[in-house]
Amino acid sequence: MADIDRTTVLKVEGMTCGHCAAHVTEELTAVDGVKNVEVILVKGGQSSVTVVSDVVLDDAALEEAIDEAGDYTLVAIERDE
Repeated sequence: MADIDRTTVLKVEGMTCGHCAAHVTEELTAVDGVKNVEVILVKGGQSSVTVVSDVVLDDAALEEAIDEAGDYTLVAIERDE
């Protein structure tokens, strides 16, 4: 049986540049089960961070990764079903 990719979309405030996106990507990539991270940067608003994993990701682990990345705020977590 093949692994099923799961998509989690994080809404994050506080990112203003490519370096911010790189820090967030680096921290989220380190979370167990994460296969890919894509950031759509919205300066001055809520950026959209799509995380592809092969497991259901723990909310606390995601929030901790965002906190570790810098002075950013995780506003919402949306999951596919």
